[in-house]
Amino acid sequence: MRIVVLAGGIGGARFLAGVRAYAAGVGAEVTAVVNVGDDIRLHGLRICPDLDSVMYHLGGGADPERGWGRADETWTVKSELAAYGAEPTWFGLGDRDVATHLVRTTMLDAGYPLSAVTEALCERWRPGVRLLPATDDRLETHVVVDVDGERRAVHFQEWWIRYRGDLPTHRFVFVGADAAKPAPGVLDSIEGADVVLVAPSNPVVSIAPVLAVAGVREAVAGGSAPVVGVSPIIGGRPVRGMADKCLATLEVPCTAAGVGGMYGSRGDGGILDGWLVDPADGDVALPGVRVGAAPLWMTDEMATAAMVRAAMELV
Repeated sequence: MRIVVLAGGIGGARFLAGVRAYAAGVGAEVTAVVNVGDDIRLHGLRICPDLDSVMYHLGGGADPERGWGRADETWTVKSELAAYGAEPTWFGLGDRDVATHLVRTTMLDAGYPLSAVTEALCERWRPGVRLLPATDDRLETHVVVDVDGERRAVHFQEWWIRYRGDLPTHRFVFVGADAAKPAPGVLDSIEGADVVLVAPSNPVVSIAPVLAVAGVREAVAGGSAPVVGVSPIIGGRPVRGMADKCLATLEVPCTAAGVGGMYGSRGDGGILDGWLVDPADGDVALPGVRVGAAPLWMTDEMATAAMVRAAMELV
């Protein structure tokens, strides 16, 4: 069996740990197609937050309390940059994390594509699943906001980390998506999958940028593999993160039904065949989509594997 997961963020990383555990029990192969819309270049370094969150988490190196970055991190580089007054001061780089960015940037500057660099980095972390960036090309999520009475676009990282999303926000723009091509292996993996899972990641800034890459949405919606999504919303609240702020900008209700409707049924131009919600949202009904309910709190790897099993049972 071949399972493909569209994922991003910490929620995607934790979900993939459960997919990996489930796959080990049934002899399945797992490929994760990961969001790169959060990627940013700071202090001369290429930073890929979602790819790193997945790689560190599955490789056993993530900080278990913060959920992002490295365990046992130190912050000498951050304090030295602050002493120099180097901007931006709102984004912190941990010392262990800097090593990853240095290796990645050196390889990219030498001409290697991001997919090849990711494969090389995974030789150390051995995540147990194949990690593919959605694209090797530039793709960045920018946010159109009002700042000090002026309307302008800022990078998603600045919107969230510097401003905590507390700005008048008008829309999200996936810069470069019109020219970006799927990374090698992305379309082949989707087209050869037995099932495609949509992780309980932020639907606006984690999953939508993946689907914005030319050909990816078409491969997911038009392929032979059934597509099952897992709700990132439980009882009207996001499991973690800023999905509520993002959905509000799009005027989509912050509910399991709202997000499921945003993805839509494959029979009606969307991508879903199945939609897994928490029992707290068990009354959800989506036309043309088979809806199931199972506990969605990812308290540990086995609980998450049980979620994955429930999602698989929908198809």
